Amino acid sequence: MTDKPGDQAEIREILKDHIRALRTKNADLLMSHNSADFVSCSLAPPLRLSGKAANDKTGIHQWFATWKGPIVTENHDVVVEVGGDIAFAHGLTHMSGTKVDGEEVSLWFRNTSCFRRNGDKWQVVHSHDSVPFYMDGSFRAAVDLKS
Repeated sequence: MTDKPGDQAEIREILKDHIRALRTKNADLLMSHNSADFVSCSLAPPLRLSGKAANDKTGIHQWFATWKGPIVTENHDVVVEVGGDIAFAHGLTHMSGTKVDGEEVSLWFRNTSCFRRNGDKWQVVHSHDSVPFYMDGSFRAAVDLKS
């Protein structure tokens, strides 16, 4: 199948839905674009979740409950590439907000999402978030970086 003129826009809308879902703590919207065989490599353990486990909203609801207000996310420098029925998007994400214990969060991380066309709609088949770590032997996550 060839690329359609609206493919990039559709994928960018999915990314916007993720931002809206986090802001409003809406697990249904957050996961509404996932494929049944979705694979998640998120910031939280374990290293990877796939299929039914990756689409289980229980962990998302538990994580949402640790935030006092909205979870504000902003995507930066997003690149979307489409080739037939496969596409990917990558960029930097800034997440901020207040945790229920009063901690103010401001975190930059890397994000790559992979998509597959299923009929007339795009679905997320893989999402990978990561923070770099310091290569000084400490193996500390570099959560103090800024774009």
